[in-house]
Formats: sequence, structure tokens, C-alpha cells
Amino acid sequence: MPLDPTFRAASFGEIAGWARDDHDAAFRAFRRSALHALVTPYRTGALGVDAGAFMPAFNEAVQRDSGGGRDFFERHFLPFAIEPNDDAAGFVTGFYEPEVEASPVRTAHFTVPLLVTPDDLVKIDDSNRPAGFDPSFAFGRAGEDGIVEYFDRKTIESGALGARAKPLAWLASKVDAFFIHVQGAARLIFPDGSVRRVTYAAKSGHPFTGPGRVLAELGEIPLPEVTMQSIRAWFARNPGRIDEILHRNRSYIFFREAPVSDPALGPVAAAKVPLTAGRSIAVDRLLHTFATPFFIDAPTLTAFGNQPFARLMIAQDTGSAIVGPARGDLFAGSGNAAGEIAGVVRHPARFFALLPRALAGSVS
Repeated sequence: MPLDPTFRAASFGEIAGWARDDHDAAFRAFRRSALHALVTPYRTGALGVDAGAFMPAFNEAVQRDSGGGRDFFERHFLPFAIEPNDDAAGFVTGFYEPEVEASPVRTAHFTVPLLVTPDDLVKIDDSNRPAGFDPSFAFGRAGEDGIVEYFDRKTIESGALGARAKPLAWLASKVDAFFIHVQGAARLIFPDGSVRRVTYAAKSGHPFTGPGRVLAELGEIPLPEVTMQSIRAWFARNPGRIDEILHRNRSYIFFREAPVSDPALGPVAAAKVPLTAGRSIAVDRLLHTFATPFFIDAPTLTAFGNQPFARLMIAQDTGSAIVGPARGDLFAGSGNAAGEIAGVVRHPARFFALLPRALAGSVS
């Protein structure tokens, strides 16, 4: 498969900040993907970056711990600037793993559930998708006449699941629960001091509609001022309108419990490896291939380390709002401090993909 012309051959010297980056930190994140991919290979994305071409880099990465990261990446990869056909500018946002107080049982204070996957949810693919069914839906339910749309957020929160609504834990705030849905994972702190992680298991299938966009369209928050913090502040000032806004997002997320094997790392995400703060990026999974290194140059972004963002990141997650070849979501870490970083990231950026040298001659 030839590479898409979205990729333009570049040089390492063209990448502002390449020489100054901590390549060893990026290598450690890449090595985690290598360990997984050597057992279960990743799927090649639609832009033609053959997952099999990563094998020489994967094989070397698992044989070493760290050190020499810059030499490793420069020997195995060549940089390509991502230049979308529609001339759309690159853009990055941020995500993180919240830490929220929770209860294993419902109480007068903890009343908002995080639900496990209901037993009537059906995964949809090309083998069972009904004719005319929205191609964006990956889940549905079995109705009398075949697979139909699953219940949406409003109907689920109104009790449509009945006994199928099995809680994994209970939270005090509907807004906290919603942002856990958005982030796809959380660390829950229970009254006895124990910490448990929940992570994405499935979803209702409906497309995601962000509350920031809704509030901007309603004239409540100017679009340039939309951040997680400004959205939370608006909800705090308008508690009676929370459902009105959140129900505009029909998508609903279901969760499962996951271990916290290393507190320094984030949750295991779509690429089946734990995320690394400041080094893992979520990309459009339909287009890109997991484990691809991306150098992100975003001079106006200073939330990470109080200096212009110029870092090598590894593609290890995806998200329904991450659409396009030059669109990324930067993982900021876990906890409130990470949330303060992730919540303000909305910045233009240049994307450079580091592609295996074997692919260098296959640009169409």
C-alpha cells in the first residue's frame, strides 16, 4: 500500500526543537508499544503506514532499556511533515486521568453511577450491520426487527436500562461523571483510602457532542474561551441546566475495572499499553497506525513545563473527537494537576510523523 500524499518528506533539521528533546523519554513509551506489538501486531491505518514495517525498530527496542533514544529514532525512522489535502491546520487538545472520590455503594452523598457494560449491548461491524444503519455506530442492541440504536444518554439516565444498569461505583457529581466519560478512565478514591481504576469498556454508539461546543453555540461561553475549567465554572453557576447541556451529548460510556500496576503510568488505552504523561498521543485510529512516533511542534502551547511544546510523542490512543491526519490529543497524566494542564490545551500545531525507513520510497 503506497503512503498517502498527506505525508511530505522532511528532514530532522527541519523539525524545530528536535535536538533539544528528551528522546529517551519517548523511547521508553515506544518500547511499551513494541512489547505489545511483537505479540499482537497493530493494524495498518488508512494512510498506508504499514504496521509490519515497524518490526526492526520493535525488535531492537525490546532488547534495550533506555539511553541512546535520539540515535535509535534517527536510525530507524525518517520524518514526514503531515500536510492534509484540505490545508487544515494541525491542532492539539489535551486529556488526562481524573482522580475522584467515590463509593462502592449508593449513599445520600454518592448518587451518580458509573455503569458496567449492559448485557444487551451488541458490537456492530461489517458482518452484522443492518442496511442503512449509521456507519459511525459501533454498538447497538437487538430489537424485535434486528439490531437498532442503543439507548442514548438521556434515556439511560432516565432509567431505560432497568436492572441492566449495574454500577461499578458511585460518584457525588454528575459533572465529574461526565468528564470521566470524556476522558475514558479515572482513578477512584474510596472512603477506606483504597484506589481503583476504571477504564472504557464500551459505549452506546452515538456520536460525541462536546458541552463546550454546545455552550459556545448558545452564546454562553465564547468559543476561544472554551476550556474544561470554563465549562466546569459554567456548570457551577448554572446547576439547574446541567442535564439540558449534557443530554445534548447522546453518547454514553460504560466502564470496567482495571489494575493500577504502576502509579506513575496512566491507564491502558486503545493501543493496549499504559499511557505515559507528556509522551502518549491519541490520534485518528482510522488513518494512523499505533506506535507511530509523532513530533508535535506547538509554539503557543506552554502548559507542559512552561515552555513552547516541541516533543516526540507515541501514538497510543484514539478518541471519537480526534478526526483527521493532523489532529491529536496529548496525554497530560493523572490527577488534578494533570487536569489543569489538559483542560487548557487547544492549540495549533505542526505534525511530523516518523515513519520506518523501509517506507521512505513508497510515497505515492
